[in-house]
Amino acid sequence: MLEQGIHLISTDEMTGIQALERLFPNKRIKPKQVEKIGFEYERHGTLSLIANWDVARGKVVSPSIGPTRTEQDFSEHIQRTIKIDEKAEWIFIVDKLNTHKSESLVKLVAESCGITIDLGRKGKEGILQSMDSRADFLSDESHRIRFVYIPKHTSWLNQIECWFSILVRRLLKRITVRSTEELSQKILNFIDYFNQHFAKPFVWKFKGFKDHK
Repeated sequence: MLEQGIHLISTDEMTGIQALERLFPNKRIKPKQVEKIGFEYERHGTLSLIANWDVARGKVVSPSIGPTRTEQDFSEHIQRTIKIDEKAEWIFIVDKLNTHKSESLVKLVAESCGITIDLGRKGKEGILQSMDSRADFLSDESHRIRFVYIPKHTSWLNQIECWFSILVRRLLKRITVRSTEELSQKILNFIDYFNQHFAKPFVWKFKGFKDHK
């Protein structure tokens, strides 16, 4: 896909990221001992991160950080992402969350792909009628921008989840911040550092489900 100029993107949200100010510093690491992190802290709010994992390039692109994770937040995130390469083909791998099958997302894809048909009305008729009808439109393989929905309870199939675990282990478990603004900046700094020094595709070992008969 990389050679064909297609962007294959794994996308999801990490919500409720807490801005925690540790009341006591972590204890210095000694040989053969695990780092001891203070358990008393003061909360300074939470953030949501919407992140894209570029499967072929092995890096995080166009992250969005804010206080909410609404339908509009996700649609604006996708809009900002596709502006990176406005004429290219984009395939987004997502779960079946309702914000990933929204009215605003359908309208964004229709406008971006030059689709001028009547989309109908949400809850009434046409493409916009239901989540199923919207998902059918959004996953249409003939569209330049489309979404692939992974089955329920299989979040581990979405590679961005692997990167989220890296973010937690290497940053979120250890940092102390005094505001959501500081937390946001530290996350963005970590993404920049990761992309510069560790970017590479994941070695994907999943070979499909075994057929049990």
